[in-house]
Amino acid sequence: MAFIALGINHKTASVDVRERVAFTPEQIAEALRQLCGTAPTREAAILSTCNRSELYLEQEVIDADAILAWLAQFHQLQLKDLQACAYIHQDQEAVQHMMRVACGLDSLVLGEPQILGQMKTAYATAQETGTIGPRLGRLFQATFSTAKAVRTDTAIGENPVSVAFAAVTLAKQIFSDLKRSQALLIGAGETITLVARHLHEQGIQRLVVANRTLERAVALAEQFEGSRAVLLSDIPQELAGSDIVISSTASQLPILGKGAVEQALKQRKHKPMFMVDIAVPRDIEPQVGELADVYLYTVDDLHEVVAENLKSRQGAAQAAEKLVNAGAEEFMLRLRELAAVDVLKAYRRQAEQLRDEELQKAQRLLAAGNSPEQVLASLARGLTNKLLHAPSVQLKKFSAEGRIEALMMAQELFALNEGELKSP
Repeated sequence: MAFIALGINHKTASVDVRERVAFTPEQIAEALRQLCGTAPTREAAILSTCNRSELYLEQEVIDADAILAWLAQFHQLQLKDLQACAYIHQDQEAVQHMMRVACGLDSLVLGEPQILGQMKTAYATAQETGTIGPRLGRLFQATFSTAKAVRTDTAIGENPVSVAFAAVTLAKQIFSDLKRSQALLIGAGETITLVARHLHEQGIQRLVVANRTLERAVALAEQFEGSRAVLLSDIPQELAGSDIVISSTASQLPILGKGAVEQALKQRKHKPMFMVDIAVPRDIEPQVGELADVYLYTVDDLHEVVAENLKSRQGAAQAAEKLVNAGAEEFMLRLRELAAVDVLKAYRRQAEQLRDEELQKAQRLLAAGNSPEQVLASLARGLTNKLLHAPSVQLKKFSAEGRIEALMMAQELFALNEGELKSP
């Protein structure tokens, strides 16, 4: 058996190439069936995200060239274009690669957790399609176990490494229970969308999205239950009820001034207000930070948090790499043990067949009136000869071919401590 991890990612291929090699959800089942119909592949799974497209295969013998040719044909690409950016990992390296991917060690954002869920989806899809068998199935389970150990035993996923996540993490430090808080999000672009998602995941139930155009605010608010949309002109009325204010617009002038925030604080009876200005140029006047009970952070403050946390993740990544290496070695060891079990089962079946043949012969001799002593002696002699026949033939063959290593291994296998094999 042989494992292969073959694909492209953000390190080896441009966005243009990654888009052309990506599999849509509708394509994956058919692609898996085609892969398993392409000899010598027996089991297959496909992981396809915005940053990578990878094939995980179990083959009788490794034939990466055939798989690359299939991938180029499936996506109607020139084979040479794919060869220029594809990577191929085999056996233990393939196992290590899968585990590194699942742990976020190979991600654009070090330690990001989404990739593990995407790998689980890839596994589930292959299961549903019927292209996951016992060998690749064991590899996925070992991969998930290693990823869980990395998440549990290292800090690789604890510290935020995106501005949006850093903003939400800071909010959690000020408000211990975000479920009771209201957040006012100013803007409706990609960053604010990510902030809204993180806040929602943290359990916040009241989100107000303020934007220059109401349609975009509504489109974002509708994604989260309990959220509502307003215009920028409605912000003064929303400030007093908002514990968290996060702003990221393309405005060239400040949207929030010191006076509006002062008025809101009076209505709040000086209950703390957490504010994050992610915009450049700034949406919130710097003087707002001078007000008591206001915790104002700028994008520069968040970048410092992100840089510090990235250092922390890089330190944790070293520990994660050790866990991955140990996980890969453990998996390959178990795999070799399973191979030994298969050999032992086959050997036992052979021995039991020989035993049954000799036992039936002995029973016939007894029925014919032969003495029990003679029958037992014949049984023992016949069973010994048949059990030793095949090993004896092979050992003579090894000796004739000068395969001394094989003879030494046989000596160890049969625990023959007396004598010593010498080269002829």
